[in-house]
Amino acid sequence: MKKIMVRLIIALVVVVILAFLGVGLFLDKAIKAGVETLGPKVTKVDVKLQSVGLSLLSGGGTIKGLMLGNPAGYTTPFAINVGEVSLSLTPGSLLSDKVIVKSIKVQGPEITYETNLKDSNLSKIVANMQGAAGGGQKEPAQPKEAKPAKKLQVDEFIITGGKIHVSVTALGGGTATVPLPDIHFKDLGTGPDGITPEELAIKVIGSIEQGTIKAAAGAVADIAKGSVYMAKDLGNVGTNAVQSVTKGIGNLLKKK
Repeated sequence: MKKIMVRLIIALVVVVILAFLGVGLFLDKAIKAGVETLGPKVTKVDVKLQSVGLSLLSGGGTIKGLMLGNPAGYTTPFAINVGEVSLSLTPGSLLSDKVIVKSIKVQGPEITYETNLKDSNLSKIVANMQGAAGGGQKEPAQPKEAKPAKKLQVDEFIITGGKIHVSVTALGGGTATVPLPDIHFKDLGTGPDGITPEELAIKVIGSIEQGTIKAAAGAVADIAKGSVYMAKDLGNVGTNAVQSVTKGIGNLLKKK
């Protein structure tokens, strides 16, 4: 009898472990599918994700190969490209209404800032996201039956080592690369209402946009002066063009 009980307990433990592994595998695939399905609806650009690895036991995980494309009318290959994101969360919170994320660390993202000195690819994406977050009133067909969205609490969100590829279409596609200032958020969604994934994304990408515009301003002026690589067919940039570019940069900064 004892042997049978021991075998049953061992079998139960094995089943539980397999169930955890199965849920982990399903969760990874679900996150990837969710990002690639819901991401374009919110940002109005292509969103690709290479892989997600999340351990339900430790709460640690990695996201690899996250890329946001560009809105229509922009020609550079991507707006944001992230090789790897590491995250840590409280596993038990996955079953609650608010998921507790201890940290999100983004290392070495590449940002493409494509501008015509009136608008940019990043400002367009932010506007798309704000429209999606605020324009949900159009289809309130079943508000009572719809499940409330999961809320988040993010204790720390860090972006370091980023690069900005500046492309100025108004100057024949002249380009330059400058560092992205580090971005550090703390205690997001700590109140009872938490923060929605959409609100978190708008806050982070909005901050990336602001940091990018400030960091890129000098590079755009340098491109105009011909001190950085420029398209071959651009030719010499005159004083009026430089003044026009400087004014355009000023206008972009004022919008922020």
